[in-house]
Amino acid sequence: MWYILRPDSITVWKNTEVKRRLSHYYRVMTNKRPAKYLIVKRVEVNDDIDDMSYEELWNLHDKISNEFTRIYGEIVREEILPENLDKYLSKPKVSFLDLKIKLVNIMIRSCILCEWRCKVNRLKGQRGACGLNSETRVASYFHHWGEEAPLVPSGTIFFTGCSFKCVFCQNWDISTRPENGELVSPEKLAEIATRLRISGARNINYVGGNPDQHLHTIISSLKYMDINVPLLWNSNFYMSLESMKLLRDIIDIWLPDFKYGNNNCALRLSKVKNYFEVVSRNHRIACNTSDIIIRHLVLPNHLDCCTIPVLEWIAKNCPNALVNVMDQYHPDHLVLTYPERYKDIARRLRSDEIARAFEVAEELGLVFKPIS
Repeated sequence: MWYILRPDSITVWKNTEVKRRLSHYYRVMTNKRPAKYLIVKRVEVNDDIDDMSYEELWNLHDKISNEFTRIYGEIVREEILPENLDKYLSKPKVSFLDLKIKLVNIMIRSCILCEWRCKVNRLKGQRGACGLNSETRVASYFHHWGEEAPLVPSGTIFFTGCSFKCVFCQNWDISTRPENGELVSPEKLAEIATRLRISGARNINYVGGNPDQHLHTIISSLKYMDINVPLLWNSNFYMSLESMKLLRDIIDIWLPDFKYGNNNCALRLSKVKNYFEVVSRNHRIACNTSDIIIRHLVLPNHLDCCTIPVLEWIAKNCPNALVNVMDQYHPDHLVLTYPERYKDIARRLRSDEIARAFEVAEELGLVFKPIS
């Protein structure tokens, strides 16, 4: 029945360019290839990780990450189906996933999950810039019909809290209120994800708020999941390099924001420092590890400072990405409360602004509307 609501979710796969750029995601989605996390759970760790220092754990992680890449490459070349994994890889006593779980649980004791690098001990109840301690809360989860066509219906899980303080946030009720949601354990989160897939979701879409600050719970939840499903990371992409290293072997498709073309706009409108360096670094890593759809929300009066530089960077550094140039901006949150303070974005887009954004994307050769 869902294809009646979004027929473009079917017809989009007739677009050969979309299918080429999302080939890995498509094969996992249709159960012709195992999701990456299922292989991470089967890559063996022979070392005693309980007796290792943090630095030693990372050295081991990087070594095994290379081994994972080799093994997964073999699976892709031989096109081993998910149901045949037991014939190819056994389930080890200690896996690559166990190593990732150990690392992320160390990271939140002096939290460096995002580039705020607050270094607070969230396990002891301390809260960082995201407003969160170690508890994970889910505001809602459901089949999302409003995502890009290749993703619909998307099994979307909205987490509370966020590392950004966007003055125009349209999800401010969950991003600024970390307690606004249901407390979930890794086991409960795995149950939610499994239920979404069984009921027809094409993917598991970790979003918010922002999912980065819940990385410890999300990675731990994978121990309790065995269903084949593409994992999707829908983030502001301000996570730390360490978090990216944990995620790159697990995520099948990235859905990041690339909001600003410079640091000044990011600092004024989202209250974060070093935005462009951090986010461009993470986009570069994502583009080299999995399929990706990059979202850019066009802001009024920000074409020259943000939209055009972002699109130019993508065309040069991530040419295989699909790019969704989004035209749905409207004033919200603090922009509505203090319009005089944010005059530049205190209105909707004009038709000539969005037309110019689409024109630039076309000129740069970007597939810029992967929703039809």
